[in-house]
Amino acid sequence: MKIRVLLLLFLAIQACKSPEARYPVSQKTGSYIDESVALNKKMIAEEEEEIQEIIQADSSNEYLNSEDGFWYYYNNKNTDSLNTETPEFGDVVVFDYSIASIEGDPIYAEGEIPTREYAIDKEKLFTGLRQGLKLMKEGETLTFLFPSHKAYGYYGDKKKIGTNLPLNVKVTLLDIKKENDNQITN
Repeated sequence: MKIRVLLLLFLAIQACKSPEARYPVSQKTGSYIDESVALNKKMIAEEEEEIQEIIQADSSNEYLNSEDGFWYYYNNKNTDSLNTETPEFGDVVVFDYSIASIEGDPIYAEGEIPTREYAIDKEKLFTGLRQGLKLMKEGETLTFLFPSHKAYGYYGDKKKIGTNLPLNVKVTLLDIKKENDNQITN
């Protein structure tokens, strides 16, 4: 009888014990992520160096550096002092564009991509072009030089634009429809 009582007491004590954490058999470090970050930094630096070489070789255009990490120049600048508005969140813009490699070899030639309507920051569009459109005024044509991370990045467009490809994109902003003009009034 004593043995049964001791056994029951032992089981009761064991049952009240809190569970212990199980630790993984192997622990991974952040080395893969660290290597990936270092590789991406190196790739971006090489692309930006290539873009700087193109800019230095092109004395016919005045390149501007955007705060968002790409470069551009005006093919056609709107000098109308009455037309100073740029698109803002929700405005619908109508534009044409063509895409070339950073060296200027056509990928999608002018007219190959149909005229596009885009609601600023409400639809999908690659990062650089989304940011570039916000710099433009109606009637302007700009040429942008985008590093790959501002263009289609690692995935490309799964058609003609490959992986990690910096781009030369020429954009003409045809029309800006302000958001409050687009709303239906009752």
